[in-house]
Amino acid sequence: MKLVNLLLNILWLFFCGIWMAIGYLIAALICFILIITIPFGIASLRIAGFVLWPFGRTTVERPDAGAGSFIANVIWVIFAGWWLALGHLITSIPLFLSIIGIPFGWANLKLIPISLMPLGREVVQTDQGFAGR
Repeated sequence: MKLVNLLLNILWLFFCGIWMAIGYLIAALICFILIITIPFGIASLRIAGFVLWPFGRTTVERPDAGAGSFIANVIWVIFAGWWLALGHLITSIPLFLSIIGIPFGWANLKLIPISLMPLGREVVQTDQGFAGR
């Protein structure tokens, strides 16, 4: 299974991972420049790494996430999350149109929730394949 995940991650990186990671890096840079939004920038960098290499990993809710994470996620959606989610949606369309890109289109759609609500979540390794998430 690790070989399949490696192959999928390499193809993913070429077709859409690098482009979406650049979007997250731009969001992180803006958050770091504004200083007060540095926690958002850190979350954006964490997701950028996940978006670069998603197969074989997943996100889970942190047990210590509370009301602060929820409020921060609402702010994130308003200022950055919606356009990152839109980027995943737009990137998935040409992938769905090509038969070979359908798994990557689904992966893009599965990344939309984390792009909308990144705070209070962490990236972990998984033993399950892509369909098991």
